[in-house]
Amino acid sequence: MHPFEFHAAATEDEAVALLASHENARLLAGGTTLVDLMKHDVERPGHVVDINALALADVTEQSDGSLRIGALVRNSDLAHHPLVRERLPMLSQALLAGASGQLRNMATTGGNLLQRTRCYYFRDAASPCNKREPGAGCAALHGFNRIHAILGGSEHCIATHPSDMAVPLAALDAVVRVRGPKGERAIPIAEFYVLPGDRPERETTLARGELITAVDIPATPFATRSVYIKVRDRASYAFALASAAVALELDGKTIRDARIALGGVGTVPWRSREAEQALRGQKAGGETYMRAAVAALEGAAPHEHNAFKIELARRTLARALARAGELS
Repeated sequence: MHPFEFHAAATEDEAVALLASHENARLLAGGTTLVDLMKHDVERPGHVVDINALALADVTEQSDGSLRIGALVRNSDLAHHPLVRERLPMLSQALLAGASGQLRNMATTGGNLLQRTRCYYFRDAASPCNKREPGAGCAALHGFNRIHAILGGSEHCIATHPSDMAVPLAALDAVVRVRGPKGERAIPIAEFYVLPGDRPERETTLARGELITAVDIPATPFATRSVYIKVRDRASYAFALASAAVALELDGKTIRDARIALGGVGTVPWRSREAEQALRGQKAGGETYMRAAVAALEGAAPHEHNAFKIELARRTLARALARAGELS
């Protein structure tokens, strides 16, 4: 681990100022990703800014019925919050499917949004990686790429986004609230993450000095009929090979509306509007669900070791839809 200067920010303004004034600064909240990467010599911040003293650890209901989740709300607290369990079951389920109990007690909402990939080559400082070192090349393209992305990749990067929590947030049209040197702004989650393209080192649209303060989840009444399913190599403490967050609005047996996002298969949390469109106005049932699943993976581009993810993701999505359709 390389030497760094440690700062404890007492206010949001102080945290923003520290981030803005130091080019190579990183925020410390739960530390469940940053500390690992520093130990592996992947992250080498010159300054670490601890924000745990900031008043950003509340979940509040807004006047329009939306929920505002503070950036420092711990994953365990969010998963078990009564409003989340009642209104957004797929978010609670996704959080409980992630990591281990000990990590969920430390990991935060803002940190979860900014998780770095679990790509083996990104985390091995001796391997070429465009995300870690722009221009170095991508070892995963022709290496062992079983866990890598089949949606949203490029010739420069096929690293999969690791977050469970971000998948239902993508389905729910969450809005990320940030504060920076130029003031506050709200970023729809569809505009928050960036496809790798030819700049895989740039993962979000956050500007220098910007601090995530909260996540807003709009009121979506039919999200109470929602499910998150995660398929992985072992039952706990493993990242998704494929996951699906789905919510259905039914009128009898007819699907009026749907929200669908996939995890474990995309370079970003993958919202599938194609699958949603394939469901609207259709009769709920296995054939409809599988047609939607096929639509969701239409543009998949597998690699040598991960072609199995196409069928796995289809079946995961169809299963999640079936389970949501059975909910009362």
